[in-house]
Order: sequence, then structure tokens, then C-alpha cells
Amino acid sequence: MSYQAERPTTISPWQRLRHGFAIASHEPANLLGMLLVLLFSGLILAPVLSVLVNAVLVQSGDENRTAAAEGSLTAYYLLRTLTSRMSELLLWTPLLNTLTVALFTVAGALLIGVVLAWLVNRTDLAGRKSFATLLIVPFMLPSWTFALAWSTLFKNQAIGGQPGWLEAMGIQTPDWLAYGAFPMVVIMVLHYAPLVILMVGNALRRMDSQMEESARVLGASRRTIALRIVLPLLRPALLSGALLIFADCIGEFALPYILGLPVHFDTLSTGLYRAIGTRQSGVAAVLASVIMLMGMVTLLLDMKMLREAKRFVTVGGKGVMERRRGLGSWRILAAAAPLAFVLLGVAIPLLTLFLSTIMILPGRFNSDNFTFAYWIGHNLDTVALHSGILLTGEFWRAAGNTLVIVGSASLACGVLGLLVGYAVMRCHLRWVGTFLRQVTFVPYLVPGIAFAAAFLSLFAVSHGPLPALYGTPLILVLALIAEKMPYASRSGIAAMTQLGKEAEEAARVAGAGWLSRICRIVIPIQAGPLATAILLPFISGIKGVSLFIILAIPATDVLTTYSLRLIDYNYQQAANAVVLMIALISWAGTLLIQKITGSGLASGLEN
Repeated sequence: MSYQAERPTTISPWQRLRHGFAIASHEPANLLGMLLVLLFSGLILAPVLSVLVNAVLVQSGDENRTAAAEGSLTAYYLLRTLTSRMSELLLWTPLLNTLTVALFTVAGALLIGVVLAWLVNRTDLAGRKSFATLLIVPFMLPSWTFALAWSTLFKNQAIGGQPGWLEAMGIQTPDWLAYGAFPMVVIMVLHYAPLVILMVGNALRRMDSQMEESARVLGASRRTIALRIVLPLLRPALLSGALLIFADCIGEFALPYILGLPVHFDTLSTGLYRAIGTRQSGVAAVLASVIMLMGMVTLLLDMKMLREAKRFVTVGGKGVMERRRGLGSWRILAAAAPLAFVLLGVAIPLLTLFLSTIMILPGRFNSDNFTFAYWIGHNLDTVALHSGILLTGEFWRAAGNTLVIVGSASLACGVLGLLVGYAVMRCHLRWVGTFLRQVTFVPYLVPGIAFAAAFLSLFAVSHGPLPALYGTPLILVLALIAEKMPYASRSGIAAMTQLGKEAEEAARVAGAGWLSRICRIVIPIQAGPLATAILLPFISGIKGVSLFIILAIPATDVLTTYSLRLIDYNYQQAANAVVLMIALISWAGTLLIQKITGSGLASGLEN
């Protein structure tokens, strides 16, 4: 009897798809993962791709300029922004200003941060434990808190309105001191130096001081020890801190808006804001693309630095020693450096803002000039602000919008972050987990002002059944969810990594459905990380400016945009009062996170 070998059966793509869905139906995490892939493709990838595409498509109203129909390919916006006679105004001068501010900020923050980190972590500095917490506070405050305090002190008559305190007391302040690059660099150094303190301090604590002692015994000079031992071990932290600060400076909007825009000191972010305000959609798309490209390259370099850091492993373990250098008679005098930083970065700005809110005329400290009218007063002698902030309906509407918009977005972020972690750890389809890890990290690579422009380019007009969302609270909620997903997803993935399948498997055997397992097992166990994943986006969203200034309208004002509108109206006292309320909410939220996580302030922010 002869046998004929059977031909292998060819499986069609349709059969493979059906087979995949059959597998997914038995494991809900697979279906959940694919739904999240669709969600974040539309919420994150689509806006970013939209703004890139808009840079090479003819926009509405530009048909005559480009001599092409709307929606057709064109190089007009690229040429106008990069090579035309207007390019210096549109791109190159703002780019030079941005790079100047960013580079000087990085240099100043590294210099001050390294010195303070060394004093706090490697010496017996007086008040060392208190300074370890106080030095981090400027990083928690909104950066534009310092800008408003600076304007209150140094504002001159270059832009009109109320004078600053110094000018009110007869001291003329030059323009370079009141506005432009110098105050922006000083303020951002104060704001970002704590980040360097955290990163370098962490590296110093993990460094075994026995290596330095051994080198000293062998006759190495202090310079040799610093250059050959300490610096190589600190290099990853220094480079990572520098790149993170540089990336943040590129997208910084509030500082150049307050201290640069009034005197036409444009940066890339304010140039983008101006282009959107003047309806130059194509130019705005090019500028947003430039900002995104710079942010992505910078943070990709930072990720490379983090991988490189694994090469620098401190030899130690339980034998690691952390010896502190005795300062002797200089112990108390050396405390003047961190004390001065705390005064300049916390006490003076907050005290200045508070005093400005209870002064009728700036810079006059006689008793009859103090009043609480800008907080709780009636019948104020102003055109558009008739009552104190706490009695003004616009303030409470902005506060309500803030709680609803930021609160709902933060809640959604926390839940979605946990679901992303669940899908990544439980999904059988490897590409789904990989895609979710990468796509939820994309907003971290894109500065906020550029991400807002990306959302505006996609959702400003209707697309098929999807209506135009611009001017509605929904676009703010969706944009916030997308922007804060890097933090929420990383928190969810880290939390689910530590949760085994045993509890869920036992509940499955007992007959519990998937939703029941999520609600009764996963969420209760991960309550702490879930709370943190909700609060962190809430605090960040409360302080955020870039996203709201592009996407919000007066009807959807939040506290940050409301305060900026008060600044535009020259109601300095009321604007400063709103900023103090934002800082208070941010501080309370940070303390709440500290209580939930059970960690100290510095260690919690470091993690």
C-alpha cells in the first residue's frame, strides 16, 4: 500500500484573525490591550502626526499665498519659516533666545545644584536634614510664581501699568533686569537647581566613600579624586539632569510670556503662541514640529544616558560607607549657602506675592496702604474686577473648571495607567505590551506647548462623526489625559509588575468574572499606587499653563489661565492672589502624596 504525503494546509489571513480573536476572548487582558492600542493611537499618535502633516499641507485661507488648493502638498510654510525674509523673526531669533536661556539655565542649575547637593549629602552642615527638604520646595512651585514675584519687585515703565516696588521707591530698574533673558535664567535656575540636588544627591548617597578614602591614603590629591573617581560616578546624573532641564526649558511658556513677550523677547514657545493667535496655522505647525523634534532628541539622549549609567556601578553593598566631611568652625557659616537659596527660592517670592495682594499701591509700606480688599473686598475701583478674588464669581468658576477638568482627567489617568499596566503584564500578545509601553511615553518627549498645538490641529475642526472639540471642556480633559499618561502608565506598570496572578487565578476558579476581579482584587491591592497615579497628574495639571493657554477659552478658564488674563488686564494684586491659591493647592497635594506613600518629601519627588 502506498501513502501520499498530505500537503500542509494554507491558513488565510482571515482565519488567522479569527484565531487571534478566539484566543483574545479567553483572556480579557488581550482584548483590553487592543482596545487601549486603539484609544492611545487616536489620543496620542494622531495629534502628533496631524501637526507634522499640517506643516506640509495648504491650510484654509492660504490658497492665494500658496497658489494651491486647500489640503494639497506644499513647501510654502517650511520655506517661509526656515529661509524667507521673515524666518529670522519667525524662527531663528526665537530659537537663539530659547537656546541662550536654556544653556545658561543648565549651567547655573548644575553649578548651584552640585554645590548644595555636596553640602547636604557629604558634610556635617548645620541644619542638614531641614535643608534636605527645604531645598526641594522651589521645584514644587509653579515656575511662573517666581516670574510674578520678580515682576512685582523689578517691573518698570517699559510696558506701562503699575510700577514695581523698587521703582515705586524711586529706584530705577533697567530693562535688562526687569525683562528678558536675565530674569528668566535666574528664575529657571532657582526652579531647576532642586532637580540637580535630587539627582546628584542620590548619586552621592550611593557612592562608597571608602573609594575616596583609599585614593587619599594612596596619596591622590583632592583634584585627582574629584576628576578620576567622583566625576565619572556623577557623570550620568549630571548629564541626565542637564538634558531634562534643557528639554523643559525648550517648552517653557509662562516665564517668557510674563517676562519676555511684553518686550518682544520671543522664544519658540511664545513664537508658537503668537503664530496660533494670528491664525498662521502652517507656520505654527512648523514651529511645533521644531519644538517636538528638539524635545524628542534631547530626551532620547537622556534615555541613552540612563542606559550608559548602568556601566558605572558603585562597588559596595552592605559595606558601603557614607562618611561626612567635618566642616569644623565653618559648619554654621557654610549653612549660609543653602539658607540663601531657600530665601531666594521660597521665602522672598511667596512673601512678595502675599504682600502685593494686600497693598493698594506697590512698594509703600505705611499702614494705611495695606488692605484685604483684593481678597474679600467689595466695590473695588477697577473696571472689570468689582470684588475681591474670594468674592468673585469668575474665580470660583475657574476653580470649579479646574477641579472638574483636571480632576476628571487625573482620575481617568490613574485608572487608564493601571489598566495599561494590567494589559502590559497580562496580555499574551507581545506587540501589544511593547506598543503600549512606547506610545504612552511619547507625550513625555513632546513639550507641552507643542502637544497642545498638536491637539488643536486635530480637534479644532470636525472629522466625520467626530465634532470639533475646540472651546469645550472635553478637549482639555482629553489633552490632559494624553499629556499625563507617561507618569500614570509608568506607575501602573511598576505596580502590576509586583502583583502575581495567583489571587486572580483563585478568584477565576471560584467563578468571579474579569470585572469583578479587577474591582475586588486588583484595585484594592493597588490602591496606594492608584492614588499616587491620580494625585501626581492632578498637581501637575493644577500648575500647568502651556496646555491651557492654547486650548482654553474664557468659558473654560482654569485657575492658571484666569491668573494670566488678570495679568493681561494689569490686575497684579488679584493675579498674585490666584497664584498663591494655586501654590497652596499644589503644596497640599504634595503633602497628601507624601502621606499616602509614607516617604519623605525629597525621596518621594526623587522616586
